[in-house]
Amino acid sequence: MQRETEGFGIAVAQFVPNDDAARNRAEIERLAALAVARGAGLVVFPEYSSHFTPQPDEGWLAAAESLGGAFTTHLAAVADRLGVHLVAGMIERLDREADAVDDRRVANTVVAVAPGEGIVATYRKLHLYDAFGQQESAWVAPGAIEEPETFEAGGIRFGLQTCYDARFPEVTRRIVDAGADVVCMPAEWVRGPLKESHWRVLTTARALENTIYVAAADHAPPISAGNSMIVDPMGVELVTIGETTDVAVAWISKERIDAVRRVNPALSLRRFTVTPR
Repeated sequence: MQRETEGFGIAVAQFVPNDDAARNRAEIERLAALAVARGAGLVVFPEYSSHFTPQPDEGWLAAAESLGGAFTTHLAAVADRLGVHLVAGMIERLDREADAVDDRRVANTVVAVAPGEGIVATYRKLHLYDAFGQQESAWVAPGAIEEPETFEAGGIRFGLQTCYDARFPEVTRRIVDAGADVVCMPAEWVRGPLKESHWRVLTTARALENTIYVAAADHAPPISAGNSMIVDPMGVELVTIGETTDVAVAWISKERIDAVRRVNPALSLRRFTVTPR
């Protein structure tokens, strides 16, 4: 559903994924239906929506799926039935050559699916959470540096990044340079001293410095910080969920982006570009 007088409706969906794949898929379907009923044409779900445990273990290897597996097949079916774009994080099984170096790690992958099209964009997390006492890289392989994939919904172009990437401004800038008006950011932002402040500041900064919208969907507490939000190109926090399982909808438009960029032409005034290390 789209309210033309208010722009295109997008939602962030917040819940607590666990190690029950069927339950996670059912919760995604329930929240997607709720978001559509509230006016959303696109819904962003958290990182690791397909499977999650507070500590990575062998179960992650068993739960990993290909991009054509049960998780993405279900997302596509929900998207088709509801007529909505869906973005969600998953644990992807990596197919390796028989003679490759033995590496049993999985990928932390975000997929975007469109009604009638299936998967329209993917992203494998570039910056792994080897910080604050965690070591995601023990179980997850970093994504390759590739051209950002984008897709269109409601006449607006969307890009993908994940959680800890928010601490690296160049990730978002490359996505914006690829044409994105909105960055969808699934996350599992672990709670801790000052971490909620970091989440809000970094998410807002990525929107403000790039004059784009950021739709950031986190896990609900207690492991994660919650506070899933949508931020506009002027750094305005349009909607925030807080600590509960729920969906929140905001209406976005190219007109708002254009108006902000007339006032703050930071992208056109910059004198540097981003190159890989």
